Amino acid sequence: MQSMIEPEAAARLALGLMDLTRLEADDEASAIISLCRRAATPFGPPAAICIHAEWLATARKTLRELGLEGSVRLATVANFPAGDADPGQAAAEVREALALGADEVDVVFPWRRFMAGDDQAGRTLVSACREACTERVLKVILETGCLQSPRHIERAGRIAIEAGADFLKTSTGKVAINATPEAARILLETIRDSGADVGCKVSGGIRDTAQAQAYLELAAEIMGADWITARHFRFGASGLLDDLLATLSDGPNAGRGRDAY
Repeated sequence: MQSMIEPEAAARLALGLMDLTRLEADDEASAIISLCRRAATPFGPPAAICIHAEWLATARKTLRELGLEGSVRLATVANFPAGDADPGQAAAEVREALALGADEVDVVFPWRRFMAGDDQAGRTLVSACREACTERVLKVILETGCLQSPRHIERAGRIAIEAGADFLKTSTGKVAINATPEAARILLETIRDSGADVGCKVSGGIRDTAQAQAYLELAAEIMGADWITARHFRFGASGLLDDLLATLSDGPNAGRGRDAY
C-alpha cells in the first residue's frame, strides 16, 4: 500500500501520541528525572510519561520544573507485568496509583486465565479496575502476543470494552511477541465494530518512524484520520523518541516546531 503520511508528518504526529515509557525493576530517581527531561523536546512533548507508581511524585516534580506539568499526563501500571493478581489486588493497585498522582492506569488483563477458558476472570478484573479508576483513563493491556489467535484477541478486546476499558493496549513489552500490525488491526476493528468510544495503544518493540508511520496509516484506514488524537491512539515506547526526533531534525520543516502543523 502506498504511504499516505509523509515521514516528517508521521514523526510529528507520533511524538504527540507517545506514552514515553520506563518500567524497569531497578528504576531509580535519576533515571526517572532523565526520562522526564527527554519529554522537553524542541518539537513539543509526548502525551504521557509511563512509569512505576512509586516514581509518580518524582516525575510530577520534574515536569513542573520543566514547565510541562499539565501538558504531559502521568501514567502507570497495575497487575504488571504478569497479569496474575486477583481483581481485588488489581483494583487496590489502581487506587494506590491514583492516590500517588496517576492520570492514567494501564492494567494487565488476566490473559492466562482467559486462555484457560475463564472469560469471567477478565470481565471481573477490568470491571473492578474501572470502578477503582473512577473518571481517570483505564487502559487494558491484553498481551496480544500470548493470545495465540485472532479470535482470542478479538474476544479479549470485546470483554475489556464491555467491562469499561478506555483503551485496548497490545502488550506489556515484557514478553517475546509484543505489538504487531496484525494484532493492532484486530484491536482497531474490534473497537470500530463495538461502536464504543474506546482508544487503542500500540506498545512494545516500536523503535523507528517507519514503524510508527505504518501503525498511523493502519489506524487511519480503519478509524479515519480525524480519530487519531491522544484521546484515541497512543504509542507505548522508549526507544522510539530518538528516531522521531532525528526524523524531525532532518526534515525540511526542522526549525519550525510543532506549530508548523
